[in-house]
Amino acid sequence: MKRLGWLDKDKELKAEIQDIFTEHKGKYGYRLMTLALRNRGFIVNHKKVQRLMKALGLSDLIHCKRKYYSYQREVGKKAENLIQRQFEASKTMEKYYTDVTEFTIPASNQKLYLSPVLDGFNSEIIAYNLSTLLNLKQIKSMLEQTFTE
Repeated sequence: MKRLGWLDKDKELKAEIQDIFTEHKGKYGYRLMTLALRNRGFIVNHKKVQRLMKALGLSDLIHCKRKYYSYQREVGKKAENLIQRQFEASKTMEKYYTDVTEFTIPASNQKLYLSPVLDGFNSEIIAYNLSTLLNLKQIKSMLEQTFTE
């Protein structure tokens, strides 16, 4: 039972927590909230901030980095396994290998896709394509570059 004459000693702190939370669009959890409060001159323990945020019903949004998932719809015809894990070739231009590698540029959060073609005889790169979008156009361009040489 609450006391009638009891004043909320954390009223100012709760108001500041609410302001910071709305200012940062709900992205601050108790750790960042504690740092923000300390920057604003409040000397407060992280456990108290966590307790007050729970009492106010504030919780940060959980940001998980989504893993790239390329499957969109139906999968096309599966190619027959002609190589049977015998990757070495006895002569040049007998076996070609390709793959697509995704690179993330940390400074800009942009992704690049590299698609090289390797010769199975000497592992020489015959052709490659670097693109910002992963699509069929990139693969077609790389294959046209390979077989016109």
